[in-house]
Amino acid sequence: MNQNDLLNLRHATLDEARNDMYERLSSRDANYSLDAPLYNDPHMFRIDMEEVFQKEWLFVGMSSEVPKRGDYFTVEIGQNPVLVIRDADGSVNAFHNTCRHRGSRLCTEKHGKVANLVCPYHQWTYDLKGNLLFAGMEMGNGFDKQKHGLKRAHCKTAGGFVFVCLANEAPKGDFDDFLQTLEEYMEPYDVENTKLAIESNMYERANWKLVLENNRECYHCAANHPELLNTLLEWDDTNDPRAPKDFLDHYQAQADKWDAESIPHAHKSFGPGLRNRIVRMPLKKGTQAMTIDGEAACKKLLGRVNNPELGSMRILHLPNSWNHMQSDHFIVFRVLPISAQETMVTTKWFVHKDAVEGVDYDPERLRKVWDATNEQDRVLGEQNQLGINSIAYQPGPYSETYEFGVMNFIEWYSDTMLKNLKK
Repeated sequence: MNQNDLLNLRHATLDEARNDMYERLSSRDANYSLDAPLYNDPHMFRIDMEEVFQKEWLFVGMSSEVPKRGDYFTVEIGQNPVLVIRDADGSVNAFHNTCRHRGSRLCTEKHGKVANLVCPYHQWTYDLKGNLLFAGMEMGNGFDKQKHGLKRAHCKTAGGFVFVCLANEAPKGDFDDFLQTLEEYMEPYDVENTKLAIESNMYERANWKLVLENNRECYHCAANHPELLNTLLEWDDTNDPRAPKDFLDHYQAQADKWDAESIPHAHKSFGPGLRNRIVRMPLKKGTQAMTIDGEAACKKLLGRVNNPELGSMRILHLPNSWNHMQSDHFIVFRVLPISAQETMVTTKWFVHKDAVEGVDYDPERLRKVWDATNEQDRVLGEQNQLGINSIAYQPGPYSETYEFGVMNFIEWYSDTMLKNLKK
């Protein structure tokens, strides 16, 4: 069998996998988990990457990570290295992090600062807007630099959040409506005047969908997250069917204080499966932040915030992010697939840009609760994956009262895949 035969066989196998995926998603029971191949099959994973992570808007980081001209951060979206950089005009742009000469990665560090972008391989040089400035006389007199600028990725920012899309044409719909609301809800925090205090990258041997499913319910919290439950109330919002009256009374008392300071808190959601969702929820009575003792983790409050009891404003963006905004710091989470059964979960903690480490905040105290929670979730996700890999696994039923968030996620995933597979 020659190389062309192998290539044709691979394509045929992938086409079969696409058809198989379409049939499985079309006929699935909405109240049950997915079939095993959707969690562990390499071909199905490749389709996930092509139809979700190379087509949809993805959260990659915060604009305050690139505060000045030439500041950049990098991110790996499957096999696609991406570079996010602030240019001389103050705009935040995203480029494919690959040189137009022979494809080498330009920036190899997670964070950095440059005057221009210089390829380490042969020193091709680009400005901060991706224009090719220098390729050397070796390319000859007929070489046109204007045709060899960096390839852009779609990039949008709102409320300090940076999103990219790798598709040739970015999807439309209600994403811009979400960004407008995000801008409004993030205004009190003044993200441009925050800084990255801590970054954690956790490797998890589980499919990315299992990571998201775990996040979308607190059914498992009581038995697994003692540190988190020191402050977190598990009710998802005031419409949570399990929410008792004392929680609703607590919410209303806090909401009255938020209204007095013009702090947005009403539940806003956009898209199928509540894909984009913002809601502010109070923490337990007498607590201020998600720390081990419930006290604030940083002495400097964010932006125009005066009330230390802002609770947690929860922001969801599918397919790859959930976030907790608090009065003194905020935490963002980014999920990026590696393989069918491997995922990278990145957690970042942000504080006021003038906060001094060791004086205004203690990094270990800042991160303690979520380090513990992430590790607990890693173990749960990996055990979930191992069970799904068993020949005995078959899709199981979701609880409509405890796992409605998981059902929403699977609804979004299924609708998105079916839509994209049709194209």
